[in-house]
Amino acid sequence: MSEGTGQSGREYRELPRVGVGAIVIHEGKILLVKRASPPGKGFWAIPGGLVELGETVREAAERELLEETGVKVRAGEVFCVFDFIDRDVAGGIRYHYVIVDFLADYLGGEPRAADDASEARWVPPEEASALNLSPATRRLLRQMKFIKDGA
Repeated sequence: MSEGTGQSGREYRELPRVGVGAIVIHEGKILLVKRASPPGKGFWAIPGGLVELGETVREAAERELLEETGVKVRAGEVFCVFDFIDRDVAGGIRYHYVIVDFLADYLGGEPRAADDASEARWVPPEEASALNLSPATRRLLRQMKFIKDGA
């Protein structure tokens, strides 16, 4: 199977990749990261990443959160599943991820940016709506009623 022709190996793949995220709320604040790499570079989002071969989606969500933020969690129920499909100007599919976001219980650790994140922090609802959230994260936070519909 082709690993793709993009520099990162994630672009222009033949098949979608499976991604996971962990939605963690602790003391009324949600854990968000600012993406350091495409796709989503510069946007604030739910922390997560890609599932590795032989790993369950829950294991991947827990590992990715720890790697990206230093926060340890236990992944619980699936909150949502969605497709992220990004096309280039010619209509070619540059990225296609199937994302599984889990509700997760905070177990410990203080956020620090690592891996694919340039920033990581606990964000209260009143600050979250003002951030440069990814469209998917904004929808998710509205669906959770963490931010208001008009935000």
